[in-house]
Amino acid sequence: MTMMKSLMGAAAALAFSAGGALAEPAIIFDLGGKFDRSFNEAAFTGAERWAEATGGSYREIELQSDAQREQAMRRLAEAGANPIVMAGFSQATPLSVVAPDYPDTTFVIIDGVVDEPNVRSVIFSEHEGSYLVGMLAAMASETGTVGFVGGMDIPLISRFACGYAQGVVAVNPEATVIANMTGTTPAAWNDPVRGGELTRGQIAQGADVVYAAAGGTGLGVLQVAADEGILSIGVDSNQNYLHPGSVLTSMLKRVDVAVNDAFTTGPEVETGIHVFGLAEEGVGYAVDENNAELISEEMMAAVDAARASIIAGEIMVHNFTEDGTCPVQMQ
Repeated sequence: MTMMKSLMGAAAALAFSAGGALAEPAIIFDLGGKFDRSFNEAAFTGAERWAEATGGSYREIELQSDAQREQAMRRLAEAGANPIVMAGFSQATPLSVVAPDYPDTTFVIIDGVVDEPNVRSVIFSEHEGSYLVGMLAAMASETGTVGFVGGMDIPLISRFACGYAQGVVAVNPEATVIANMTGTTPAAWNDPVRGGELTRGQIAQGADVVYAAAGGTGLGVLQVAADEGILSIGVDSNQNYLHPGSVLTSMLKRVDVAVNDAFTTGPEVETGIHVFGLAEEGVGYAVDENNAELISEEMMAAVDAARASIIAGEIMVHNFTEDGTCPVQMQ
């Protein structure tokens, strides 16, 4: 199916460059692959939703290295793809070089900001969604100690961690939050073995709920949590199904909505910075048949009340990336 879609996309792109067909949209997935069950897969889901709804086809590129980013963007732009969606903050630097060379092509970058007139920059309020799952973690914890495993040590992931910690202490001011990052290079997104090791280390320190915001690395976190009999929290996509009864919830980051919206609107998609938070239903938490027994009505009521208060401006969740600080100390 995917191969057929790629072939159809290539044919349409050639027709476009020859001066006939309408442009097709395209997407460039970040490192880790489109089936990472997290960030990239959420983007893929959005693209597939558009294809199923419209009967259209799109072009896609899965990156194998950082060096391929600029080449992939230029290849799609030269082929006439429009709009071109790029998943991941690491696409920002090459896009800032490429976008001015193709003023008639609309680019959409997710998790990054590029100040060019033909670029839509999509940013999510991950700290708001993480606050909610932090509350759930604190309410579910029996030890008063919870953990966080991040992927690459960057401000974006610290935004997840800080929001999470704020939600935890809002429920239990005496709680301990242990936080570890997997690494400092893009390899940190796809190291489930290391994710599992960090989780075991946090369990040894008393953590009985661990939140993973680490792409493919997070799969190791969720696996070890299930093996060791503690709870985990997934991220980006709904990961509750991976270990039913063990994943407390997943912090949803609606990358799928951002991709589907860009594909649906087409080349005329509005550019500039667009922020998706709780008010825009861009982030949230997942409850389904796989975790329903883990979240009581009281827990859900408390979190939904906090959600309403955040949207109303009554609860202000500090955004780490605004000043590089977090009001909650993590170990």
